[in-house]
Amino acid sequence: MNKKLITTLTATFEEHAHHQDGVEFWFARDLQILLEYKRWDKFLNVIEKAQIACKNADSEISDHFSHVGKTIAMPKGATKEIDDFMLAI
Repeated sequence: MNKKLITTLTATFEEHAHHQDGVEFWFARDLQILLEYKRWDKFLNVIEKAQIACKNADSEISDHFSHVGKTIAMPKGATKEIDDFMLAI
């Protein structure tokens, strides 16, 4: 990878970071789009592998992966609850 691409990708990820109670995190659904995964179930496989790696590194999964739900807008004013994760370093 060239330096310009790395700089661009880093800036893009940082723009999508959230901060709450002094913790920096990203929503998995946002990262799914940034990493160009078209389907949630495919990206969920990536999250599951990352959780296994976290456990294998003797880290608490719950310190880095918080399962959350979010409400999204649907056609005709309806809403729908979907799964998401808050991902922290």
